[in-house]
Amino acid sequence: MPDERPVRYPEIPMTTHTTTAIRNCIGGKWLHPTSHNGLELFNPATGEHLGHSPTGSQEEVDAAVQAAHAAFPAWRATPAADRVQFLFKLKTLLEEHLDELAALITVENGKTLAEAKGELRRGIENVEVACGIPVLMQGYSLEDVAPGIDEIMVRQPLGVVAAITPFNFPLMIPLWFLPYAIATGNTIVLKPSDRVPIAIARLVEIVHQTGLPAGVVNLVHGGKRAVDALLDHPLVRAISFVGSSPVAHYVYSRGSASGKRVQCQGGAKNHVVVLPDADPETTTKIIADSAFGCAGQRCLAVSVTVTIGAAQGWFRDSIAAAAASLKVGNGLDPATQMGPVITCDSRDRVVSLIGQGADEGAHPIVDGRGLRSQGSFVGPTVLDGLPAHSPLMETEIFGPVLSVVHADSVEQAIELIERSAYGNASSIFTSSGAAARKFRNMVSTGNVGVNIGVPAPMAYFPFSGWKGSFFGVMHAQGRDAIEFFTDKKVIVERWPKEWSRKF
Repeated sequence: MPDERPVRYPEIPMTTHTTTAIRNCIGGKWLHPTSHNGLELFNPATGEHLGHSPTGSQEEVDAAVQAAHAAFPAWRATPAADRVQFLFKLKTLLEEHLDELAALITVENGKTLAEAKGELRRGIENVEVACGIPVLMQGYSLEDVAPGIDEIMVRQPLGVVAAITPFNFPLMIPLWFLPYAIATGNTIVLKPSDRVPIAIARLVEIVHQTGLPAGVVNLVHGGKRAVDALLDHPLVRAISFVGSSPVAHYVYSRGSASGKRVQCQGGAKNHVVVLPDADPETTTKIIADSAFGCAGQRCLAVSVTVTIGAAQGWFRDSIAAAAASLKVGNGLDPATQMGPVITCDSRDRVVSLIGQGADEGAHPIVDGRGLRSQGSFVGPTVLDGLPAHSPLMETEIFGPVLSVVHADSVEQAIELIERSAYGNASSIFTSSGAAARKFRNMVSTGNVGVNIGVPAPMAYFPFSGWKGSFFGVMHAQGRDAIEFFTDKKVIVERWPKEWSRKF
């Protein structure tokens, strides 16, 4: 058994300073916001001031939408093979600027440089897939559906679309949407989280270095006021959103009520099931990476581990040791293995939820509440034995907190997962093909891992999600993205011979 005393963490050193003015990009022009200052921005690792996000306004959103609307006819008429040339250039530029962009992500988000570079790699994958639009966007046809009549289905762009993206992946999630939207002939307005406006601005600068026509990609900052303006704007045809489930439901409801096509990725409470026949060393490492990577601030992070039978003993000890050994610090330090959460308010919320779990009977065998620094740090935390009736079993903590609970069988573990309102991801760790097959067949989550801690789909597969984790029909990435950003038009045509002789 591990030492019962909670693990405490030392002070966090290192400072980095960056200050920048936050500007909108509308119709190819960089403009200072006309709306008031909103959120005050701080480096999560150092507490240093980075600037202010604007609150955003209906007028600024309208200007961005009008610029996109004006650019749409010419962009739509640009051949698909020509449109993707800009994406080929963008892929090259992203590779060239990868270190710079990763550092910006780390400064404003807090994740480690390695995690930031991994985020960018997944974003670049979507650019690569979207370069295949001349094939992916093709329709189909059939001659002689009736005598002398042919039928054709073609895909056409929607018009102006918008993406409202979260703080936890400042560039990857915008790149879930932007490449597919513009490759299919749409124009787009990006509205990033007002907590992370810096890296996305640099991304848009790089996008325009490709020579992309002005107005095809626009950037507007702001909070709820800007979101509502996009949801209500009559020229915006589609909305893509990633964030918490309550906000996802709000965006889906309001956007749909305005007649828009909407896809909303919501929150999660992801489970992994560990069987006694799982490899202890590999399983522990993978689950620790999933639970504590990006400080637990990703929608595929494991939040609850369900150990089956004899796995309870070895996993409890090994995950405690893995969590306690992680080096927590400034993500710009190459030795750092886990950075801070996004804000001091987030830190305080996570700390409060750890306390709630302890009050309800869970034992914090590794306790991250003792971490003190200038930034918004919470140490890796392992709560053993969280009661099934605890509200924490249904709460998306969104921090480096792993709850460990126990069951007697795979069936019991699946029943526990089924009780969750979320359905984003789940995984099983086992050497049994039969157990893995039963699990992946029965569990009601949109992404499933077998001996995988973060079952993130590659860019050519949809990023799925079920139940309260997704609102909509078509998901991000892959073929779903092509479906989402295009309308199908069916043409039925007849050319009688006697008509052709008249011309």
